Amino acid sequence: MTGSQAIAIDGPVASGKTAVGGLVAKLLGCGFLDTGLMYRAVTQVALERTIDLQDAPALTNLAESLSVGVSKARGADGLVVEGREVAESLRDGSVERGVSLVASVPGVRRALVQRQRDIAAAGQIVMMGRDIGTVVLTDAAAKVYLTASVTERARRRHLEFAERGNGIGYEQVLQELQRRDAIDSERDDSPLRPADDAVVIETDGRPIEDLAKEIVALVRER
Repeated sequence: MTGSQAIAIDGPVASGKTAVGGLVAKLLGCGFLDTGLMYRAVTQVALERTIDLQDAPALTNLAESLSVGVSKARGADGLVVEGREVAESLRDGSVERGVSLVASVPGVRRALVQRQRDIAAAGQIVMMGRDIGTVVLTDAAAKVYLTASVTERARRRHLEFAERGNGIGYEQVLQELQRRDAIDSERDDSPLRPADDAVVIETDGRPIEDLAKEIVALVRER
């Protein structure tokens, strides 16, 4: 697969992108990248270095200089940031709350988009995020936009937090998800939306395996 043969999977928070995308990559025997982890990595390091998440120039400088690579040991679950393996820490509450602000900075997006394109050009890839089909890989062989009702997405995220021992309540999860949806869809640079040529798939109540098989069939038809 070249960059133009990559598979782009976009969608809002908790729409099923990670689970479905990872299985699609496994079924097709190719690589997988959750680009959201890159934005989380920048957010995490910014917080560690006490960089103001409203300071766009400082965040841009950080994104441009930060050493970020895919963790071969953990695949989609982690990255190597500044030579340090990170995984679960990218899902911490402080990172969760700040990542949409960091991802809305144009300079941060430019820096990470170029890295994502380089990764796609280097080998087979299923790439997921919020602007893969619209910005990062506009010539992707297949584009899919996964979505689900906000209540279903909040239920999934609440369950995910509970499994990690995080006692955050459902209503708080729902409110935070709605806040992130607004930031992602209303930002000026690369707002969250389906690409014009993307296939939109509703994931409410559908098994991951069925969704992955549908996408694989779509890819093989093209």
